Amino acid sequence: MFDQGRNRKVIITCAPTGSIHTPSMSPNLPVTPDQIAEAAIGAAEAGASILHLHARNPVDGSPSPTAEDFMRFLPRIKQSTDAVINISTGGSASMSLDQRIEGAKAVKPELASLNMGPLIFDFSGAGGRVKEWRHPWEEPYVTSSRGRIMYNDNVFIERIMTEIGLEFGTKFEFECYDISHLYTLAHFAEKKLIEPPFMIQGVYGILGGMGPDVRNLAHMVTVADSLFGKDYHLSSFGAGKHQLTFCTQSVLLGGHCRVGMEDSLYIGPGQMAVSNAEQVSKMVRIINELGLEVATPTEARALLGLKGGDKVGF
Repeated sequence: MFDQGRNRKVIITCAPTGSIHTPSMSPNLPVTPDQIAEAAIGAAEAGASILHLHARNPVDGSPSPTAEDFMRFLPRIKQSTDAVINISTGGSASMSLDQRIEGAKAVKPELASLNMGPLIFDFSGAGGRVKEWRHPWEEPYVTSSRGRIMYNDNVFIERIMTEIGLEFGTKFEFECYDISHLYTLAHFAEKKLIEPPFMIQGVYGILGGMGPDVRNLAHMVTVADSLFGKDYHLSSFGAGKHQLTFCTQSVLLGGHCRVGMEDSLYIGPGQMAVSNAEQVSKMVRIINELGLEVATPTEARALLGLKGGDKVGF
């Protein structure tokens, strides 16, 4: 089981923009390179030790897989903070695998996300709150998510582990949307394509994945303990209004947490977050009130066995 000691260090990951929410959903969602850089730096200053990053097209804010768009903000973030930079290989369900890994292959990060199985990823309900769409791509992109599957088969997963993990010494944030994804992770661990400690990111509340019931989180801990023993760290987040509930429960169970506007645009019931830093700051307060400490980037690197910020490609 992972550590439940009173003085342990809690890693806060912040995901500032993602590929689900669109510019019309919140005026505070960072979509331009400057906005993404400022949001990431602000989150790190507020206490996030890991920054989970997606790129956006600077013209219309649509999700972008290109290394060029990642490089519009990565150097500035690295120059301004020591936080661990985590590059998404999930991209969006509308991208091919080669597109989804372009950024990570180009920048050779310390950490990259890796979805551990296929799933329905239906976020069409988020469009119901939008009164007016700012860009032509947004509405069809959101509503068509009902008919898309996030395609992550074992061939795709092995390619990412080989072409990014083994090639560059990058470790992974293993995103698990279902208990079955833990067994897929164990399969690849047995093949020695990945080495512990494993950072497992439990995801709850996505229509198509595990529901937003904290009993699912407790069950994930039970299964992960049986498969990985002390060789893993669990982080968790809940989508939308479930964000802080799952973050807090994850910490209470001995794990870590993830916040950010990729996962929720809100800071409280009916109250939009003004920034990613606001969400991080709220989680810092919760962790401190529980008598625990927030991990620094240096401490997060040590816990996860990362290669160091001086060994990346940007």
